[in-house]
Amino acid sequence: MPDGRLMTRARPIDALVLVDKPAGITSHDVVSVARRALGERRIGHAGTLDPFATGLLVLLTGRATRVLPYVEGEPKEYEATIRWGAETDTDDSTGTIVREAPPPTMEAMERGIAALTGSIEQLPPDYSAKQVGGRRAHAAARGGSPLTLTPALVRVDRWQLRAQRERETDVTIVCGAGTYIRALARDLGRHAGSAAHLSALRRTRSGPFDVSAATSYAAMRDGQAVLRPPRDAIPSLPAQVLAFDDAARLARGMRVDARIAGDRAALVDDAGELLAIAERSGEQWQPRVVLANA
Repeated sequence: MPDGRLMTRARPIDALVLVDKPAGITSHDVVSVARRALGERRIGHAGTLDPFATGLLVLLTGRATRVLPYVEGEPKEYEATIRWGAETDTDDSTGTIVREAPPPTMEAMERGIAALTGSIEQLPPDYSAKQVGGRRAHAAARGGSPLTLTPALVRVDRWQLRAQRERETDVTIVCGAGTYIRALARDLGRHAGSAAHLSALRRTRSGPFDVSAATSYAAMRDGQAVLRPPRDAIPSLPAQVLAFDDAARLARGMRVDARIAGDRAALVDDAGELLAIAERSGEQWQPRVVLANA
């Protein structure tokens, strides 16, 4: 499949699709629309976004969903707006105010940012997808019985201050997977001796993927999404080109000789199409995910 091909409704297809999600819909809504637009039931995503957030969603379709465990999702990059003066029960602007305080000084905010950089323990929001005993935190919170959540170790690589107003601060945050930007806004307010919540959020990067290369939600809905080959989902994996006989063996789940270094590789045909992801076993590749037709 050529890189950057426009989506058509002719037949289901195995592909990587980058979508720019608008505010006001869930990530599941995007997947549902993609299923209708492609005529493909098998669609998976590499990380969701809250309904109020916008930005990059990484989707894989058809047999390419098998590649999901190998997709690089770090670092994440977000553009966020932090609203000062009020903390909410959801840690964002959709919630109810639970505490108020004056905005912090710049010095206090900078100290808070320093404390929230690096490997930190973060308490997930009460309204999150975390599970305890099979119950989702957001469902329990909406039912009036919030779960007792435990802090998780997350990684925050960098904060960049982009704009400062009287009651709002715009920042770019680069972090690891599993980091709640809403919780960072909440905790920054507390560390700075103030109160804060997230008022806007946009994901601009996820691993090697950038939102600038994504298709708009409207274009995807209208059948004009850009389809990328499954190989593009794992750009950092070294590739070994297989001859026809080896490709046939691989399609039957059999090992093939390894001719490049490394513990894992993308095995491709002479046109560069992804046939499998394999792991080294001595001097051979053991296929772990096979997309080739038997």
